[in-house]
Amino acid sequence: MDYKPLPIGIDDFKSLILNDYYYVDKSLFIKELLDYKGMVNLFSRPRRFGKTLNLSMLRYFFEKTPEPSYELFHGLAIMNEGNKYTSCMGKYPVISLSLKSGKQPSFDMAVESIKDEIIGEYNRHNDVVESSKILENEKKRFKEIQNNEATPVQFAKALKFLSDCLFKVYEEKVIILIDEYDVPLENAYFCGFYQEMIEFIRSLFESALKTNLSLEFAVVTGCLRISKESIFTGLNNLKILSITDNRYSEHFGFTEYEVAQMLEYYRCSRQMATIKKWYDGYRFGFTDVFNPWSVLNYTDRYRADKDALPQPYWSNTSSNSIVKMLIEKADMNAKQEIEELIDGGSIIKLIHEDSTYEDINKSQDNLWNFLFFTGYLKKVNEQMLGDERYLTMAIPNTEVKTVYKSKILEWFENKVEEKDLSNLYSALLAGDHEILEKQITILLRESISFYDNAELFYHGFLIGVLRRLNDFIVDSNRESGDGRYDIKIRSLDVEKPVIILELKVADCFMNMEKCAAAALDQISRMHYGEELTKDGYTSLICYGIAFYKKNCKVLKAEKELPYSQ
Repeated sequence: MDYKPLPIGIDDFKSLILNDYYYVDKSLFIKELLDYKGMVNLFSRPRRFGKTLNLSMLRYFFEKTPEPSYELFHGLAIMNEGNKYTSCMGKYPVISLSLKSGKQPSFDMAVESIKDEIIGEYNRHNDVVESSKILENEKKRFKEIQNNEATPVQFAKALKFLSDCLFKVYEEKVIILIDEYDVPLENAYFCGFYQEMIEFIRSLFESALKTNLSLEFAVVTGCLRISKESIFTGLNNLKILSITDNRYSEHFGFTEYEVAQMLEYYRCSRQMATIKKWYDGYRFGFTDVFNPWSVLNYTDRYRADKDALPQPYWSNTSSNSIVKMLIEKADMNAKQEIEELIDGGSIIKLIHEDSTYEDINKSQDNLWNFLFFTGYLKKVNEQMLGDERYLTMAIPNTEVKTVYKSKILEWFENKVEEKDLSNLYSALLAGDHEILEKQITILLRESISFYDNAELFYHGFLIGVLRRLNDFIVDSNRESGDGRYDIKIRSLDVEKPVIILELKVADCFMNMEKCAAAALDQISRMHYGEELTKDGYTSLICYGIAFYKKNCKVLKAEKELPYSQ
């Protein structure tokens, strides 16, 4: 059987269909749009959840062309919904604009990139200027925009002007599709020109979407719902459809049924449990949703290699700046909440959907809100307390959990770089286990810990602490004697003692000393370090270290190594 290729990175609907890629049918999105009749529809969904492909589908369905795109929709669900919907196919002029290219290091570069996208859309509709229905001064203005010779005001009104021209020529109102509207805003916030970009985007949107008599309807997509006051000032016809809304909930991302169908087609059904653990867990309205980008990538890789392990595909497509900001700004309470989330727990937070990027740093709760709407947290349930709405939120899946862990470790490494660890290093090398215990405990209580894989965390924690130990070689998990030690530290000077650290995780505070003693016994029993005598080393400092949450216990033993001929 020849299987269809998986559409990884394919966000043009026509290319996907004509090249016979596997397609998860989302065409009933069209029916719902026509049923609800929203004038300006803003969909906020996490990145890589199919927004661009859905807008591309809308364009090919609605756009007035010499030959309507019936062949593209053959066999899709929308074609079975009757003439009320299929009669709209190929009926309207369409303006389709992506703002993804607005992610640039300066305001001028960002604006020029967006202007290039606008010019491209004018070029796509170049036949307008050949129409006798367009006045000469309108043709002149059209050409000025095409040639990048228009004034800033003309560019700010370019979408409105193009819609007026299309309405004149085709005598049908215009559909406007705007993809990733908040990409230039997020980028501008982190690059330092947010207010300038707000004003530019506001002027671009207001003329096109507010009291535009040439507009049939508009669909705008992004990751975040941005407050009306910042972008959509006075836009009373705006319908906001965030991940908390029950409408359209199954049209972005994959449902469990859709994932099961795809896995059955590729004969990968046995991987459903793995995919659920790693890539499921989102909830849009009443619908449980899988991350489509990660499901496609994992399925594609598994088909080629049945030993392939799941990976964080989605988290590797972004800088994860908001998670990084949360961790960097976390106070003691926020650190405890992050630890609770990573440990599989949940937090309860006041939710507010109207926000701006300027609000991110005003409170810790604002950061939690941004994390929720961008897909780094999921809704478990919600409740009203008085007039305010609270959500219980958790980390959606294993993939997203890896983002938090990697950002925590990155943050900790940066903190270690800034910190004076001379007392800790001196105690370690001198065999002063009491001072060493105190210094490690101080660092633990300043850190953000995760206990779902505690042994791995504490091991990584100590490796991070020891990475600045100059003039010493730090090895980890190497074979020695009758087993593998956790950490070994040695100098090139063989007269200095070798240091071995064996780590244990206690199940309660009271058992820490018992576990530290067991760790020391293991070093002796497994003969760690004795093979070092052949390299000339003569003494050994052994540390048994036990951890329980933010506490540690250190015991020490010293021994002379037997002489080896």
